[in-house]
Amino acid sequence: MLALGSGSVLTIILVGVLLFALIIFFKTIRIVPQKKAYIVERLGKYYTTLEAGFHILVPFIDRVAYKHTMKEQAVDVPPQDCITRDNIMVEVDGILYMQVIDPKRASYGIRDYAFASIQLAQTTMRSVMGKLELDKTFEERDSINGEIVAAVDKASDPWGVKVTRYEVKNIVPPKSIKDAMEKHMRAEREKRATIAESEGDREAKINRAEGEKREMIARSEGEKQKRINEAEGRAVEIQRVAEATAKGIREIASAINEKGGINAVNLRIAEQYLNEFGKLAKTNNSIIIPSNLSDIAGMIKAAASVIKDQTEVGG
Repeated sequence: MLALGSGSVLTIILVGVLLFALIIFFKTIRIVPQKKAYIVERLGKYYTTLEAGFHILVPFIDRVAYKHTMKEQAVDVPPQDCITRDNIMVEVDGILYMQVIDPKRASYGIRDYAFASIQLAQTTMRSVMGKLELDKTFEERDSINGEIVAAVDKASDPWGVKVTRYEVKNIVPPKSIKDAMEKHMRAEREKRATIAESEGDREAKINRAEGEKREMIARSEGEKQKRINEAEGRAVEIQRVAEATAKGIREIASAINEKGGINAVNLRIAEQYLNEFGKLAKTNNSIIIPSNLSDIAGMIKAAASVIKDQTEVGG
């Protein structure tokens, strides 16, 4: 029984030693994820940097002292009070973006690079804001961000950290300043509205005057064209009447030269004379009789003689 008990104890010890060896072996295995870096110390001194992949450490000699992410990190910079150039206190906060590029220097260059970067960003922010007036702080965000990035990146270079960018989130002035700024903005908006309204009214007046001017010009042009057309119409009318009259006279002259034309003219003259004489005789229901009725025949004879002479000359 004693011998059997000793064998069982030995077996348990061997199993325990084997389990312990397996545990130690598995603890020496290190699998580093992507975008990670492990700092290994051997007997308390920097030994190597483990990158992504499978690694085996020497038990009891090697140990993982630091673990770093190689991804870009966004670090919140807490709000702080800054005094501007015109002695106005504003509250400013932001976000700092950084990335570890040298895990060894990030481990041994400084104790906490994130905390140090935040402090440096805050001090730089106070310095930059002190150079600007309040009105300029809202306009110069890009320059503020650039100065902070340059200052923190330069200081963090020995730490193995690269500062990629900085973004100002909020610039909060005191309530009294905010009220004054709102009043100023309201006044500016009202001023711009008044100017816009006056400019619109001026443009409307100019447009109306231009329209009236063009209307008057168009009306005068139309009147001018109308008068020209009327004048041309009257000229054409006179010309046509003259042509018709000339044609009629030529036809009368031609008819006179024909056989019996003179007699027809004499008869026509006599008829017109008597007709006109009858019209002159009727005045206030009174009849005027010429003293010498023989003048009628003499006048007809004289007219016929003139027509005959003209006809002979024409012939």
